[in-house]
Amino acid sequence: MTTKDLLHASCVALGADRGLLLIGTSGAGKSALALQLMALGAELVADDRTEVTAIDGGLYASSPPTISGLIEARGIGILTSPALPRAKLALAVDLGQTEHDRLPPFRSVTILGTTLPLVLASQSAHFPSALLCYLRGARHG
Repeated sequence: MTTKDLLHASCVALGADRGLLLIGTSGAGKSALALQLMALGAELVADDRTEVTAIDGGLYASSPPTISGLIEARGIGILTSPALPRAKLALAVDLGQTEHDRLPPFRSVTILGTTLPLVLASQSAHFPSALLCYLRGARHG
């Protein structure tokens, strides 16, 4: 069975099977973090609105056709970028919550009945790089 939802979220990915869903309220920094990750090598999937589909126990992100390949850069405008048509989600980041633990517990979020690892926002300079490292591998321990 396939279920779908349109989320107020952005998504970037390292290839079609390592997607990162950025969730949070308007103004939380989803597009800004997506742009930072893209500058480090991630590819755009969707900005601001992300279609998430549950298929065979996995979650897949894509962009609504009307905004595919577009990303907002506050103070600059709407930019165009090559975009992946779809990516399997591997991780979510909640920019509406701040991480206070140095070594946080494993967290997760459930979307469309499917559990996804979750990381909370961090103001550390290495946060975008650490997220890409997480996507390239996994969290140890």
